[in-house]
Amino acid sequence: MMDLTQRLAGKVAVITGAGSGIGLAAGRRMHAEGARIVVGDIDPTAGKAAADELDGLFVPVDVSDEAAVNNLFDSAAEAYGSVDIAFNNAGISPPDDDLIENTELPAWQKVQDVNLKSVYLSCRAALRHMVPAGKGSIINTASFVAVMGSATSQISYTASKGGVLAMSRELGIQYARSGIRVNALCPGPVNTPLLRELFAKDPERAARRLVHVPLGRFAEPSELAAAVAFLASDDASFITASTFLVDGGISGHYVTPL
Repeated sequence: MMDLTQRLAGKVAVITGAGSGIGLAAGRRMHAEGARIVVGDIDPTAGKAAADELDGLFVPVDVSDEAAVNNLFDSAAEAYGSVDIAFNNAGISPPDDDLIENTELPAWQKVQDVNLKSVYLSCRAALRHMVPAGKGSIINTASFVAVMGSATSQISYTASKGGVLAMSRELGIQYARSGIRVNALCPGPVNTPLLRELFAKDPERAARRLVHVPLGRFAEPSELAAAVAFLASDDASFITASTFLVDGGISGHYVTPL
């Protein structure tokens, strides 16, 4: 019988943004399922702490820098022999990314570099290792705002996540017959430090978000981590190029439930 608690035994998982939030939760879940974890993060303190907790490898990385991203994936392969899973998760949502009339070009570009260009670089770097092996699973963090509009706009964030979704879909199709699956994880609002910071600054804006979640709460990082571990595993062997929504029902409703 298959031990489902060890679905990822022998796999090597590279995670960007693994020092906190969804990335750290996914690292914990995949480690618990048997994977070796390579932590990529720009924060050396958080990244090293995560790697120590997960008995993994920490590689500092600025995900918008091509050489740094290549080094992350090459270091993973050198240390553990393969790159089987890439969870390209790092992202930002700064306060100067707002309504389009209030968002200046430098703010727009910074978000595009960290949220979209980084996924392009990470997919390229992962595929260099996965294509010769003829196998692999890439999970890219998009968002529910990639499939529906938001009245509380973060224009560059929304555009970047739309790009992640489209790119993931195309790569999933292109590499399907190479044995590599590529899926876009589309979370709804998640109870992470990033969201809590937003709520502290603007409770009214936060309340407007919460009322539209049919389940009546935000996701916990561990709930997204469970979805990541599933997509990384052979249980998802017939799933590629998907828009994998984990949004509490937000994208499925018309009238907000009482």
